[in-house]
Amino acid sequence: MLATPLSECVRIQSTSGTTGKRVVAFYTQHDIDLWEECCARAIVAAGGTNEDVCQVCYGYGLFTGGPGLNGGSHKVGCLTLPMSSGNTERQIQFMRDLGSTILCCTPSYAAYIGETLHDMGYTTDDIQLKAGIFGAEPWTEEMRRDIEKSLGIKAYDIYGLTETSGPGVSFECSEQTGMHINEDHFLAEIIDPETGEVLPEGTVGELVFTSLTKEAFPLLRYRTRDLCVLSRKKCSCGRTHVKMSKPMGRSDDMLIIRGVNVFPSQIETVLLDKGYTCNYQIEVDRVNNTDTLDINVELTKEQHEAGIDVTDAEKKLSSAIKTMLGISPKVHLLPPKSVVRSEGKAVRVIDRRKLHD
Repeated sequence: MLATPLSECVRIQSTSGTTGKRVVAFYTQHDIDLWEECCARAIVAAGGTNEDVCQVCYGYGLFTGGPGLNGGSHKVGCLTLPMSSGNTERQIQFMRDLGSTILCCTPSYAAYIGETLHDMGYTTDDIQLKAGIFGAEPWTEEMRRDIEKSLGIKAYDIYGLTETSGPGVSFECSEQTGMHINEDHFLAEIIDPETGEVLPEGTVGELVFTSLTKEAFPLLRYRTRDLCVLSRKKCSCGRTHVKMSKPMGRSDDMLIIRGVNVFPSQIETVLLDKGYTCNYQIEVDRVNNTDTLDINVELTKEQHEAGIDVTDAEKKLSSAIKTMLGISPKVHLLPPKSVVRSEGKAVRVIDRRKLHD
């Protein structure tokens, strides 16, 4: 499916393979240059200059996160720390010793870095971070505020997918009200996921991209499965490229539980609004032909030490989630660090119903 001879391709990248078979994307040197330019724009939009130290904690290798932001950081002229993910205490050591000012990683890993920083006895006064560029997984406004407080930064969203190069297809600016799409490289449309009909601006629908400048692996009207809204409302940052909202869910990983459409982000919003952590896991199963919904949530260190009435707290949280979703879950409040941490994409949902198909 290449649009150029293989001899002109200089690299491949691949999806993380979380669903189905991995997608392999091919790049000419021109493709890489343009991709890194898009990532550089994201770094500049977050306030980055050649005076900054950019710590890249996205995975490297086949995953696009590390190589994309690494190249973008070079384009801007930042001192680049190609850390990849993992060994969080070492991440914090480098962050402190080399004065990192911009952090690039998944939002779940950023939250874990903040948690570990405070567990090590440090505060935001002990680091020089000013901004974070977080993507590769869904995250809510509540999680953004938690990360910003934990690391003392301004947290910016970045969007992309392997099929369209990787991160940098769109990015947030200082206004933080959506991500500017690099329209000189990607043509965006919103369609009805059921009919394929193109929808007007301001309507929620599935995001579709057409590559305008890619050589090796251009795509026409590629369906992302991400649900969002496009807006051309004037932006205070001065950029004129169309903005896409933060994805509101996906048309293909939406959970249907007892006939109700459920997005994990809805549950996360309730958890963080009620003062719980972003460390949680949703378990869906089917027992006696009825769907079950269990939500495992970590208590904060303060909640755990205060000895709250767990049974009562579980009932209240279950009620709040029922109000949001319209169905009752079983909530299990667990001690801190009970939910397995992720250094890449967090596994938020375990759907065991598929095992019985």
